[in-house]
Amino acid sequence: MTRPSPASDASAPASPGSVTAPVLAGITSALVAFSSAFVVVLTGLAAVGATPGQAASGLLAVSVAMGLGSIVLSLRFRLPITIAWSTPGAALLAATGAVDGGWPAAVGAFGLVGLLIVLTGWVRPLGALMARIPASIAQAMLAGVLLQLCLGPVLGLAANPLEVAPVVLVWLLAMRFLPRWASPLAFAAAAVVIVAHVAASGRGVPLAALVPHAELTSPTLTVGAVVGIALPLYLVTMASQNVPGVAVMRGLGYEVPWRPTMLVTGIGSLLAAPLGGHGINLAAISAALAAGPEAGPDRSRRWIASCTSGVLMVVLGLLAAACAHLIALAPEGVVPAVAGLALLGTFVSSARAALAEPRDQLAAGVTLLVAASGIAVAGVGAAFWALVAGLVVRGVLVSRRAPRDGAGRGAAGRDDR
Repeated sequence: MTRPSPASDASAPASPGSVTAPVLAGITSALVAFSSAFVVVLTGLAAVGATPGQAASGLLAVSVAMGLGSIVLSLRFRLPITIAWSTPGAALLAATGAVDGGWPAAVGAFGLVGLLIVLTGWVRPLGALMARIPASIAQAMLAGVLLQLCLGPVLGLAANPLEVAPVVLVWLLAMRFLPRWASPLAFAAAAVVIVAHVAASGRGVPLAALVPHAELTSPTLTVGAVVGIALPLYLVTMASQNVPGVAVMRGLGYEVPWRPTMLVTGIGSLLAAPLGGHGINLAAISAALAAGPEAGPDRSRRWIASCTSGVLMVVLGLLAAACAHLIALAPEGVVPAVAGLALLGTFVSSARAALAEPRDQLAAGVTLLVAASGIAVAGVGAAFWALVAGLVVRGVLVSRRAPRDGAGRGAAGRDDR
């Protein structure tokens, strides 16, 4: 695969067009990434016990961490490597809810995930162990987690049709004409609905609530947090973000430096955790925006798109407190509807991948149903039990002599270098 060399960057002066295209692509990537999923991040952090201020701090932390990660990697390797927060991971938190130890334990779990990602970059057996989990089971667990959140638009329409219907309608029309901007436009419609709702209620918005701020939390660890949050969050981050991100970049002709990327995202997650950040990882969808043809015909300058995206993401992180306050004022059903619409595409992709292998379909179906049930046993959430149930069923039904599922192993195994 092609990797632009430093010499190619210096061989010819940059034309205005060769710089403008990647800059615009980077701006688009950051705007789409932030506006389409920050509601999911805030929802997930609140579900595991964060106060509005702590959730805003977490959104600020992951925004800055992913922005700096994109800047560091793109400048170091002159490759369009984009770092993102884990949207599926935030959805997992929203479905998991509070665990034993509350918010401090959740913060400890975030830090543990960061440590595991660092170790994945350095320790080959850990990457190999991760690769042995069948892709169908991992994707089924994610689909089951997302199912609960994707019901948000349906339940919102039933509970508050007048204020939720405009959001759904804008999303549907955008999917027809501007699919890339469907989630951001749905949030824009929700913002209009929220502002109108606040104006009608006569409530004021204190300026102090809009000022960016960070709240440190002393992390703790409990068994429930490790098993119910850390392990499923690590699995989801690797299986639905890092491995697909490598595959997307390879498909666009770029080879991601695996170990440095895992170190940057793992250390970034560790540093963001005490501020409430749930973790960062290699981007997949926004990676295609920054590394694809939209970033210009000159492949050697597409790294500018990732760097630009990182700079803008840091700036957008300063809006975290304002975004959190806006979400807190939303009328019934609006926020779950926006979150569900943002995750609908991921749910469909995960469900399709979970059921793609005929011999794994029953095990994947069991995994999906357990994850969607929302049960909590011994203080441990449904995501972990879904993974256990799916692996047990698959172990019983699938012959040892059957060909091993290589969907997850191939991507992770090739990249764990």
